[in-house]
Amino acid sequence: MATTEPIRSRDDLHALARFFQLKGQLRNHVMIVLGSCTALRISDLLRLKWTDVYDFHANKFKKHFSLREGKTKKTKTVSLHPKAIEALAAWLQYRKSEYIFSNGRKKDAPISRIQAWRIIHKAAEKLKITGVIACHSLRKTFGYHACVEGEVNPVILMEIYNHSSFEVTKRYLGITQDELDKAYLTVNLF
Repeated sequence: MATTEPIRSRDDLHALARFFQLKGQLRNHVMIVLGSCTALRISDLLRLKWTDVYDFHANKFKKHFSLREGKTKKTKTVSLHPKAIEALAAWLQYRKSEYIFSNGRKKDAPISRIQAWRIIHKAAEKLKITGVIACHSLRKTFGYHACVEGEVNPVILMEIYNHSSFEVTKRYLGITQDELDKAYLTVNLF
């Protein structure tokens, strides 16, 4: 099995999100936006319920939400990015389930990881996004852009990902030789 890669081009990421938005598939649009903005594993993302992100008594989205990660069993608090809130708000009006990523059947349950993989993988192929793009790409995309663009310290990414070592985080970032070359050539010390 090939290693999943981040979506390195912001244009490709935006095209992927827009692909679902234009087709009226707002659930899938939210999956791309929220998955990219939160760096959650797909299994944790799919388990999210509307009450995790929306306060129905106050009629507003929460600024943060907490969840217990399935893999690490650690509690994580996540900030909701304004773009994630925007995507969620558009999808909220069609809510028919307690799950954000409802499977749309009578049984109140989220879509499966396999279904999420099919959705993301097929759209990426259709859009000719290069690399091995799948569910985990959303998680990796967050870190790739945060670190490569110098916006977030890699140690903070390690904490966001709940990685036990920086070596694991480095693999996640998927840095290419071209990007290493660019770093060598753009740092101008003299």
